Amino acid sequence: MTRPDFYSFENGDKAALPFSPQEYELRLEGLRDLMELHSLDACLLTSMHNVAYYSGFLYCAFGRPYGLVVTRDTAVVVSAGIDAGQPWRRSYGQALTYTDWQRDNFWRAAAHVIGEGKAIGCEADHLTMVMAEKFGIFLKPARGMDISAGTMSQRMVKSAAEIDLIRHGAQVADIGGAAIRDAIRVGAREIDVTMAGRDAMELEIARRFPDAEYRDTWVWFQSGLNTDGAHNPVTGRVLVNGDILSLNCFPMISGYYTALERTLFLGEPDARALQVWQANVDAHELGLSLLKPGARCDQITAQINALFAERDLLQYRSFGYGHSFGVLSHYYGREAGLELREDIDTVLEPGMVVSMEPMLTIPQGQPGAGGYREHDIVVIGEEEGENITGFPYGPAHNIIS
Repeated sequence: MTRPDFYSFENGDKAALPFSPQEYELRLEGLRDLMELHSLDACLLTSMHNVAYYSGFLYCAFGRPYGLVVTRDTAVVVSAGIDAGQPWRRSYGQALTYTDWQRDNFWRAAAHVIGEGKAIGCEADHLTMVMAEKFGIFLKPARGMDISAGTMSQRMVKSAAEIDLIRHGAQVADIGGAAIRDAIRVGAREIDVTMAGRDAMELEIARRFPDAEYRDTWVWFQSGLNTDGAHNPVTGRVLVNGDILSLNCFPMISGYYTALERTLFLGEPDARALQVWQANVDAHELGLSLLKPGARCDQITAQINALFAERDLLQYRSFGYGHSFGVLSHYYGREAGLELREDIDTVLEPGMVVSMEPMLTIPQGQPGAGGYREHDIVVIGEEEGENITGFPYGPAHNIIS
């Protein structure tokens, strides 16, 4: 039997993708404009977020390389044989399947499409040292160039179709938040409350998007000491009266991430907790008022810092005040050029989508100990920002008796 290094496997009919063919074609045109600007013959994209953004296919690596080869006239997903025809069905354009009967068949498939001795764009922030070495061995590029910053800049400004999908995600997050709030009670475990929110969101996503793939939606529900970090995992801790709580809903729709995050209390908080919570709410509202076209990320950060400094709370801030949305999640991708931090000077423009999420962490043993965080999603319009999060925040709404 002859065992090929790679082959085409167009099994079944093309599936419904998150966006129209015209949307993907416009994205590829944007990438080809970048290629023309830098005199590149091809791009080899290897990150989950870029492969999904330009093709619609969100891969599951499981230790295998995946990629999207874009030339001046083709776009080809290169995927592992374990996925059979799924990459072709779930992508815009062509697909090539490589076998694992010989090591490095991914690179042979990529070289088949690109050729040798070309000027090639790649994602330097995604290529490991081993992958970068194989990039040189198999493609023998005349010139390589990191295009990760350019593709990130393209992704940061959303199309109308992307913003519509993000709106759905924000609404689904609100539904998850309501389910979580209803499940909170003394004696419940964090995991019990988490499942209520996750199930509600997945059911709603399936209702709204009957032709989609369903995966990656998750909830972090934290209590007591577990609220001190924004990304602390769920545990089996049992809720007790007086707990500070952190509600975090993350619906994922076809690779598109949205979020809802809220501080709550189970029972009446003490005076110091109310003071810190209200300060964080005030910072949140100030931040929301600053998210508009023409504002600069570092300058927004400075104004919120000043509010916390006036109240002697800045030392308890734990991370930046917001970030972009789109094809990203906790384990694939982030648009680092659109972060509300001191070291980011990006100017907000229409079509960007950014969160406002100040957080204060008071260490255990101090009055008001715990993590306080509110999180809304804002779409930057032509004249102002539009808050698309509906779940209420603050002490007036989220003290559960």
